[in-house]
Parts: sequence; structure tokens; C-alpha cells
Amino acid sequence: MGRRFSVGGGAKSSCCKGFRVFNCCDFISFCRNFFNKTLAFTLAETLIVMGIIGVVAALTLPNLNSSTGDKEKVAKVKKIYQNLNDAFGRAEAVYGPFDEWCVGDDNYSHCSSRFFDRITEFLKTSKKCDSVTSCEMSFDENGSANNVISYAAILADGAAIGLDAIGGGSRNNLFAVIIIDIDGIQKGKNRQGFDVFKFFVNHEEGVHVSNIMGYSSKHVTKGSCDEYYDDEAAAWIINFDNMDYLKTKDGTTCSNGIKLTVGGNHSCK
Repeated sequence: MGRRFSVGGGAKSSCCKGFRVFNCCDFISFCRNFFNKTLAFTLAETLIVMGIIGVVAALTLPNLNSSTGDKEKVAKVKKIYQNLNDAFGRAEAVYGPFDEWCVGDDNYSHCSSRFFDRITEFLKTSKKCDSVTSCEMSFDENGSANNVISYAAILADGAAIGLDAIGGGSRNNLFAVIIIDIDGIQKGKNRQGFDVFKFFVNHEEGVHVSNIMGYSSKHVTKGSCDEYYDDEAAAWIINFDNMDYLKTKDGTTCSNGIKLTVGGNHSCK
């Protein structure tokens, strides 16, 4: 038999007359009914809450997705940059200093071919091409990047790279250009500053970015066709770990009024 007790507490006496006495089963049933009635929501209340959640999600998710996508691009640019520097260092260890690769050879094509072969030897590639067009590549929608690229390759992760050595004949003349498309052939926007970026190569600095860091007022320049200069965009990403210049109308002014510069704010937040 269940234990009995008085809601008023204490032993049953003349002072407790009129108090109802419950057993444990009665009490549990009472609590269950009480909470079911007091904590339940009406259909209208539920729909209102769901509507609020939907509005908040609609406002938040696009920015969240954009931020996540930019972080993935930043990580990929930095990974390719690191791999290129590693390949360049290994190539110099095998073939000697970069500024000696074309000494005595004034043939532009020979220098470019030699540079391409020696760098890609130490990169994981799925395909090497003797020209950009043979790989059906276009490093930006205007085709302008193709004008400075002689050789191209597809990396194992699907990204495309174009390489060209410029100069030759003497040590002081030789430098090279590397353009990368992190999305690969015929994918993504194919636009400078979005998925197409540029690096430079010389013996002193190895694979490096443009020197926008030397100018405190400098920012990523927005060019024609809603593109951003690929060399400056690469430098911004490598130094500041973001692509917030894409959140600006002119390469410097964010929608919230913050101005991005090398010597000032590096983020729109």
C-alpha cells in the first residue's frame, strides 16, 4: 500500500481538518497533469516561434556560408603557396640557384620550359601541358592572364597553375610568374581576386607575393569587370588570412564604413 501523507504536512490532527490526503500515485498524477497544462504551447505560439527562427536563419546563413567559403579559399591559396615554395626550394637544391638556371641562354622559350619542368618535378600533378590552351585553361574570364603564361599544369587537388620564366642571359634578368586557379579548369568564377591569384619568383625571395606591405595606405585594387588585382589579392590573403576585400565596393571601403588598408584595418569586422 502506498505511503500516505498530508499536503499540509505533519500528523493528522484537529488542526488539519479539511486537508485532502494523497498517496504517491495521486501526487505523481497531479504533477503530470499540472505541468502538461501549464507548459503546453498553442499552435499559434508554435508557428510564431518557427517564423522567428526562419527569419533569423534567412538573415544569418548567407553570411555564414560566404564566410565559410572564403575561409576555405584562403586555406587553399596558402596551401598552394606553401607547396610552391617547397617545390622551388627542392628544385634549387637539385639544380642550383634559380638565378643560374638561364645564364648564357637568351632564349625566352628555353627558360620558361626549364623553369616549368624543374618546379613541377616537385609538385603533385595530375597533368602537365605544353601550353595553356592545350589544357583548355583560362585563368580569368577576360583571358588576360593567358598572355603571360607559357606552360600550365593541373595539380593533384584539382587546382590549375600556369608558369612562365621571364628574362634570361644573366642572373639579374631572371624572374618568373606563377598564376593559380584554385577551382581548376572551367570551374568557379575564373576571376582575378576571387579564385585566380598571382605569385612571383626570384632567387632572393623564392616564391613570393607582391610588395603591397611596403605601403601603409595600400589596399587591394579593384579593376575592371568586377575583378581585383590577382597579385595584390594574393598578398592580402597570405598576410592577413582573409578575403574581406571582396566585401568592399572599391577594394577598400566595407559596407559598414570600415576602410581596409595595409597599415590600418585588415578586416571588415
